Amino acid sequence: MEIYITQFNYIASFVLMAFGLYLLITTSNLVKKLFGLAIFQASVLLLLISIGNVNGGSAPIISKSPEVIYVNPLPQVLVLTAIVVGLATLAVGLALIIRIKKSFGTIEEEKRDA
Repeated sequence: MEIYITQFNYIASFVLMAFGLYLLITTSNLVKKLFGLAIFQASVLLLLISIGNVNGGSAPIISKSPEVIYVNPLPQVLVLTAIVVGLATLAVGLALIIRIKKSFGTIEEEKRDA
C-alpha cells in the first residue's frame, strides 16, 4: 500500500492521461474534445513536475555547504512555458469552435455537412 502513496503523482498522471485520451477518442462534441486535450496536457505537466522533484533537494541557490542537493529548475521552467502555450492553444481552439458553430450551426462532428 505504501508504494501507491509514494507513487501517487505518477498514478494520478496516468489516470488523467487515460481520461483525457478517452474524451478525445469517444466524444464527437468539439468542446469536449478540447477539454479532453486540456486534461491530457495537465497530466503531462503533472508528470514533468513529478519527474523534476528531488527528495531533500533545495532551491538552486549557491550555498557554502558542499553536500547540498539542488533541484533542477529546467522542468519547472518548461512547465510554466507549457502552461502559457496550452492556455493560448485552448483560447484559439475555443475561438475556432465558435466560428464553426456560426458557419455550420453545430459543434458535433457527425452532424456537420460540408
